Amino acid sequence: MNAIDIARKMETDAIRFYTEAARKTRYPAGRKMFETITADEKRHLEILNKLLQGLDMRIEDVHPMKNIKTVFEQMKDEMMQKVKATSDELEAFKIAMQMEKEGIEFYKKIMTEAASEKEKALFKKLLYEEEQHYNIFANTYDFLNDTGNWFMWEDHSIVEG
Repeated sequence: MNAIDIARKMETDAIRFYTEAARKTRYPAGRKMFETITADEKRHLEILNKLLQGLDMRIEDVHPMKNIKTVFEQMKDEMMQKVKATSDELEAFKIAMQMEKEGIEFYKKIMTEAASEKEKALFKKLLYEEEQHYNIFANTYDFLNDTGNWFMWEDHSIVEG
């Protein structure tokens, strides 16, 4: 299996897992977060499929952290209610963090082995997005695990308005 096939499998597995996690998550903002990241992973898979088919691919300038901040800002009132996450939900976030960590390591590796500058740019962009996904999952896990001692992202923008 070549690097593109491995990347496609990783993205497909992520789509499947995040779709199921969204379906099972009771917490509305957590559900929306899984749905938003699922859309990112579907876009990654589409780009990888185009690369495999030799089609011209367009690398969009996407910033997952900004997208999630927007989602959470829209759901601010729901977010600030005390939430007791189930152990299954917390486990889903742990698994998601591990999946993203593996994606990060994989894209770091294949970025150095890319056949062209365009491929290298693609893998660099996917690496950036996977790092953002990891940070989103980690932050959400921290929030659900200890709501009282949590502040959204670094600048507390959602809590302060």
